[in-house]
Amino acid sequence: MASDKPPEDTKNVKSFQPRVLDKTVIALPLLRNLEAEDKAREEAKGKKPPFIIYEVIIDVHIDFPGGRLKARDFVVELIEKAKKNAGTTVGESETDHKQYLFARLTGPVIRELVRLDGTKPPRAIYRIWPDFDVSASINKSVATIKADAARTSFGATGEDITWAVLDTGISGQHPHFKGFKNLDSGLHKDFTAENTGPLVDENGHGTHVAGIIAGGQKAAKGKKLIAMEVHRDENDDVKAVPILVDEMSGVAPKCKLVSLKVLNEKGKGKVRYMLNALAYVQEQNGNGVRLQIHGINMSLGHTFEPEWFACGQSPLCVEIDRLVKSGVVVVVAAGNTGYGFFESSTAASSGVGMDVTINDPGNADLAITVGSTHRFMPHLYGVSYFSSKGPTGDGRLKPDLVAPGEKILSCAAGQLKKENAGDKKCDYVETSGTSMAAPHVSGAIAAFLSVRREFIGKAERVKEIFVSTATDLKRERYFQGAGLLDLMRAIQSV
Repeated sequence: MASDKPPEDTKNVKSFQPRVLDKTVIALPLLRNLEAEDKAREEAKGKKPPFIIYEVIIDVHIDFPGGRLKARDFVVELIEKAKKNAGTTVGESETDHKQYLFARLTGPVIRELVRLDGTKPPRAIYRIWPDFDVSASINKSVATIKADAARTSFGATGEDITWAVLDTGISGQHPHFKGFKNLDSGLHKDFTAENTGPLVDENGHGTHVAGIIAGGQKAAKGKKLIAMEVHRDENDDVKAVPILVDEMSGVAPKCKLVSLKVLNEKGKGKVRYMLNALAYVQEQNGNGVRLQIHGINMSLGHTFEPEWFACGQSPLCVEIDRLVKSGVVVVVAAGNTGYGFFESSTAASSGVGMDVTINDPGNADLAITVGSTHRFMPHLYGVSYFSSKGPTGDGRLKPDLVAPGEKILSCAAGQLKKENAGDKKCDYVETSGTSMAAPHVSGAIAAFLSVRREFIGKAERVKEIFVSTATDLKRERYFQGAGLLDLMRAIQSV
């Protein structure tokens, strides 16, 4: 971000005009700021306003000869040359990260740095990004469902509530789960054929889901947590953009998590793995006699095949309904098959939203089936185009709720981390889907139960409360269900 603190000695600095190399290396938001500053200085007509100091993140080339550390050290040397050429001593950089160099530089120094780096290939600098200010929590989605307000007003943190995550596993090494000891339960189990362990997540999906529900961490003093957001650059290419945050938090940070691994490293599994996991929860809970696991999250599913079973009556749906009857809240992703293509005799193929696309086990009557909406502007953008739509094949209203599912930041692990960040170091990555929407609801209900404990074991009543207190987004019911999850209203309604 920009600072209006004037440099010490910029009398001899000349404004550099934008170059092709600038547009290639300097991220568009920062380049626009530099161009605006150039224009302002030209219009100042000799008044010489102070140069702006920009906080930037310099992303180095990992294929630089000698590796990224050599690239980083080379850029440090170039910064000093650029400052000298620009006629200033103002500017500083930090070298405590292997992939990124964090610096505070004036616009002319930034431009001269890019020029120097481009004089003799190969370049050491891949991209210079603005160092954006980012708020705490899972970006803005926690505020969207009012979980931050519930935490402040009611202390709704998920304390003494346990939630099982049926997914690709949860990385036991991720620092997000260390501070609140979210994974200290001895109930974790791997149901897959590979049996690599429930606290190993080669895929990354389960860890991302779990991080939305619970956990959190604060950056050490003088440090930052690194997250990767996905942006389109000036060439319309999709790029991972590093951002720095002071703190990240799940919806219910103190909720305990149980990893029940039912999907392998490719994100694939069998219905039998899930059935075995549901039976395991029943066993641990004594079939409802003593609840050790209060809820489960299933950000998974398969396309419903109506010719196999009556809708909602597949083995998986039946066992979910049975589990809910025993007092366990079951939250399921609606699926991402709500968009397809339509062909007519008079028009070319065109993309359309598709109804009757709820995935199993989202068709389970007693499950809370969750569709996706925008992470912080749901009223404007409504339901995500990919989010599966109702009704169910037998005419019931689904999904039940919608929650933030677009561009959600959460824990980075496994293949998901590699796909989003490559070799770059980061703690959090961004991804989208109803898989990300469902854990917002799981975390919210865990937070609710931690302060409204009389509803523990009353899963059907809990669903009724959350459905009745949802915010109407004024969209089609088979798109939005009852509407947007609202944790504050749910707590205050009882």
